Amino acid sequence: MANTEAMGEIHVDSAAKAGAEELLQLVSFKIGEEEFGVDILKVQEINRLVEITKVPRSPDFVEGVINLRGKVIPIIDLRKRFMMETKESDKDTRIVVVDIEGQVMGMVVDAVSEVLRLPKDTIEPPPEIATSIDSEYIQGVAKLEDRLLIFLDLSKVFSEKERQALANI
Repeated sequence: MANTEAMGEIHVDSAAKAGAEELLQLVSFKIGEEEFGVDILKVQEINRLVEITKVPRSPDFVEGVINLRGKVIPIIDLRKRFMMETKESDKDTRIVVVDIEGQVMGMVVDAVSEVLRLPKDTIEPPPEIATSIDSEYIQGVAKLEDRLLIFLDLSKVFSEKERQALANI
């Protein structure tokens, strides 16, 4: 009887693990009219926009740095990074604090939408049109009921050289 219970537990754990592999949890946010998503496991927190200290001679997409509970982190303007038209911040503007391969940074976005749980099969590879160097950070496109969501691969949003520069800010 003990073996049956133990096997049942293993079976349940395997089933739970298999189910977890089929679903992706994403934090979705807006930049302009576009909706983007990033893996929730990369997101540490979401904050209202605070005063950002400018850093001289930093890349143009770096807004500056903030003090986040005693740790200075770089703040990236994703509009600038994605070469989109600039926009004044408003009450919906947020900083999404992420961990990209051990480096913590904040990304300024127009608004955070929601946390989504999506089956992996709703995410398709990026379309052929989006294969330029500038769009290599697109991991896929998710088809939602009434909209599309661009799934970002945060490890590719910045080159290794750019990540090293950000680490030195």
